[in-house]
Amino acid sequence: MKMEDYLVPLSPPNLLQFISAQHEKIIHDVIAQIELVLLVMSLVSITAIITGLVVWKSSAASEVVTGFWSIVFTIPSLAMFIFFIGPFGLGWLPAVIALVLYGQLPVVRNTIVGLRSVEPAVMESAAAMGMRPLTILRKIQFPLAWPVIIVGIRVSAMLIFGISAIAAYVGGPGLGDYLFSGLANLGSFNSMNQTLVGALGITLLALIFDGVFVFVRRITTPRGLRV
Repeated sequence: MKMEDYLVPLSPPNLLQFISAQHEKIIHDVIAQIELVLLVMSLVSITAIITGLVVWKSSAASEVVTGFWSIVFTIPSLAMFIFFIGPFGLGWLPAVIALVLYGQLPVVRNTIVGLRSVEPAVMESAAAMGMRPLTILRKIQFPLAWPVIIVGIRVSAMLIFGISAIAAYVGGPGLGDYLFSGLANLGSFNSMNQTLVGALGITLLALIFDGVFVFVRRITTPRGLRV
């Protein structure tokens, strides 16, 4: 009998064993993924809502702004990330900038649509009562438009989760590194486990965030507008 006949080939650990062995790094990357999405969505929500508030009254300005963000959204994500490596290097900064640009369109569009969906008669009645335009916007128009706006934020967040995996190519944080390391070394030891941790981790986090948005939308929407 040859020596090779006595050797038992090593088999890669199953997914649970891999997670147990790598739990510290996985937890670190999960936290980084959450921090990345929270940071990006905070910036997207602020900038996109302000943009919508500025241009919603003008059809021409609204078309120009939404057209511009539509063009940005069609740029291949990998090309966008690589473009920012030159001026900003690797790491968080190019990932955040690219993701903020990708997240603008749904929020800007829904902000404009939401503000325009408020009945003019409602605002005319408020003006007739002596309310100033900014007060009408703050107390009446924006709250009535909020259910539409938060849907745009929710859609943007789901897009960001999907695209954020590609940030691993520019040294960005999160679970994308597991996903692409596994795909790059497919067939090697633990490659499938790495791919599953990245893909399933991002999917589960996206579902959790989606559920949080449903809850936030419900508690922040005026009772009379809840569906």
